[in-house]
Amino acid sequence: MLGLKLPTDPRWVDLASQKMEDILSDHAWCEQKAASTAISLLVTYPEYPDLVEEMAALAREEMSHFEMVHRVLQERQLSLGRERKDDYVNRLNGFFPKTSDRLLRLVHRLLVAALIEARSCERFKLLSEQLSDEELRHFYRRLMASEAGHYRLFLDFARRFGGREQTDALWQQLLDFEADIMKEYGTKESIHG
Repeated sequence: MLGLKLPTDPRWVDLASQKMEDILSDHAWCEQKAASTAISLLVTYPEYPDLVEEMAALAREEMSHFEMVHRVLQERQLSLGRERKDDYVNRLNGFFPKTSDRLLRLVHRLLVAALIEARSCERFKLLSEQLSDEELRHFYRRLMASEAGHYRLFLDFARRFGGREQTDALWQQLLDFEADIMKEYGTKESIHG
């Protein structure tokens, strides 16, 4: 369903389970960044009322997820910690060449956002299936379904604005690139690392 071409290294879950404070902290900041992305899209492209409406709703949902993760941290007497650089996301953001075509830039941003949500969904699925902590397994199961919906939302908008055939070609190129860089990830205590 997600189209990912390289699954997460199974050892990532073992690392994650040993460093849950770091995973939860990084996860919280990922949710905040997702909300910021949604806000940026609606501010940058106000001429598309459907996009504005969906991104406003998404920003609210992502911030509610931030609050949920923060609550889990507090309940476990863990620290939110400082926001960390997300090298994975930065590399994805650099994949598409710069263009003066405003609509194409939108399609690129939507595709990158879709891929980030897809990878997060895959990682949440692993956590929901393999963590020994039953509460966290349930927590990540609920969030996994939400991430899958966000992935579809971004991909559907990209196809709408970029045309199905052209967008699917760009999507496959991005998936190939992501599979290549994922060979370097799966060894850090972060959602995408």
